[in-house]
Amino acid sequence: MDHAEAAAHSGHVALESGVVLLAAALLFVILFRKLGLGATLGYLVAGAIVGPQVLGLAGSGEETLSFGELGIVMLLFVVGLELAPSRLWRLRAAIFGLGLTQVVLCGLALTGVIWLSTTYPMAAALAVGLSLGLSSTAQVLPMLQSGGNLRTPVGEKAFSILLFQDLSIIPLLAIVAALGTQGGGEGAVSGWLQLPMAIGATVGLVLAGRFLLRPLFRLIGRLGEREMFIVAALFAVVASAALMQAIGLSTALGAFIAGVMLADTPYRHELEADIEPFRSILLGLFFVSVGMMLDLEAIAAQPLFVIGMAAALVATKTAIITGLGLVMKLPWRAALALGLLLSQGGEFGFVLFTEGQRGGVIDGQTASLFTAIVTLSMATTPFLMMATRRLRRPARAVDEQRDGPDGETAQALVIGFGRFGQTVAQMLATAGLDVTMIDRRVEPIDTAGDFGIKVFYGDGLRLDIMRQAGAGEAEVICFCIDGDQLEPEFIASVREAFPDAALFVRTYDRRTVMKLAGADIAFQVRELRESAIAMSRAALGWIDTDESEIEALEREFRETDMARLASQAEAGDMHAGKETHVLRGR
Repeated sequence: MDHAEAAAHSGHVALESGVVLLAAALLFVILFRKLGLGATLGYLVAGAIVGPQVLGLAGSGEETLSFGELGIVMLLFVVGLELAPSRLWRLRAAIFGLGLTQVVLCGLALTGVIWLSTTYPMAAALAVGLSLGLSSTAQVLPMLQSGGNLRTPVGEKAFSILLFQDLSIIPLLAIVAALGTQGGGEGAVSGWLQLPMAIGATVGLVLAGRFLLRPLFRLIGRLGEREMFIVAALFAVVASAALMQAIGLSTALGAFIAGVMLADTPYRHELEADIEPFRSILLGLFFVSVGMMLDLEAIAAQPLFVIGMAAALVATKTAIITGLGLVMKLPWRAALALGLLLSQGGEFGFVLFTEGQRGGVIDGQTASLFTAIVTLSMATTPFLMMATRRLRRPARAVDEQRDGPDGETAQALVIGFGRFGQTVAQMLATAGLDVTMIDRRVEPIDTAGDFGIKVFYGDGLRLDIMRQAGAGEAEVICFCIDGDQLEPEFIASVREAFPDAALFVRTYDRRTVMKLAGADIAFQVRELRESAIAMSRAALGWIDTDESEIEALEREFRETDMARLASQAEAGDMHAGKETHVLRGR
């Protein structure tokens, strides 16, 4: 009975904490969005206020952090989905060249700053300095994604640096363990032994992605069960993260590799759309938990040191990364944007502080102090980006040129890849447009793949799927689906969501045309009308009708038919204008 009561009490407390966290997050994110300060800062402030340091309404930040870290895992999975292996290979020089240089230079520079401004021994300064050299993947990548800048030169270089930082967590853990005074040698050896394990785990994930996950998603696609797609997507994310965690590596890195392995499959956009809600909620929870862990007592005890060190951290990283951007031949405005984007400390710093404390290289007070410094530096990023927005705007046209079509930058989006959609897509592609195609049937997708044509799996009548497929950047959206599936309300929601795209619609029959009469559509065509007119012209030609007479007959038919259709649409009655029907009375 005691166990049952304890379990019930625990569940009650968890429910209360959940309500408090969600309410605080909702309130502060709306407020900070209204003020133009961004969602991240809202989450951090919400966590700090409801956390144990202020109101104490929602337990400890460590408990919440264990769930929130899943948000980072899902973020890296989504980012992996956006990077086909071929594109990742193209970025290898930036990842291992620019990324390595940034980690080394920033880590050593910050080590020097700490050693000169404190009484810490060199080992402690090095452990903390290397940790501060890492930036916040959880903060920077959503900023790049929400602004559509992940594929710009600045976005690609920022991503390359962040990816190398994720990879560098393995040797950095080994270095911090080696610097420790309690079992450091053993920790260092085990750290370096993780390298072959990491390679083996990566190979295993690649093989699993190709030979297990792809057939699994193909099977689920044939069954048409969307719920199973969500379950399979979550399984892929959590399983890949768990594998890396089991051997002591970054869970986010495992999820990223799984995403890359699925990036060039037809199921990419469906996976992104299904994972996105979980990613957004859990990533927000991560920032709330960081705010809850903010040690306000440490800040109050040494406010000048915390603020000064946070300022030194931001200034040092901005200067070094801006310089690296200039070396990489970025315009100075773009280089400055890169430096400011990556100027904060990162969430992996918390992991390294914990490892340093465990090994005895730093004490608990130092870990708390620099956790507060990292959190404060993360809070400065939205302000810095806002303050320099006008400065960076003139370079926008140059700095934000996209890579080219990878689905998200399509000029035309074709929904439905049957016989009708194939013809439309081929015509648009022949004109040189970048075309993305979506269908929810696996068979035509597989058949198209046999001919080297990429068609993505997904329900093209879901706005989230359309957004992932690039509807926000498309100039033309063509609905080429069978049957009477489109409703005026859906067309209105598409127009509201993607106002820059012209809508072209294949309609089933006159009833569908009447139903969509008031919709904001650039062009619509009844699916059999034009082919029927073409056959009629051929039949008239066969019986020696003069070409000029055929043209006149077609023109008369079209005018009469359109007049009758207009009468039917206005009256909402199929019988309207029936006196003009050519076959009437015959």
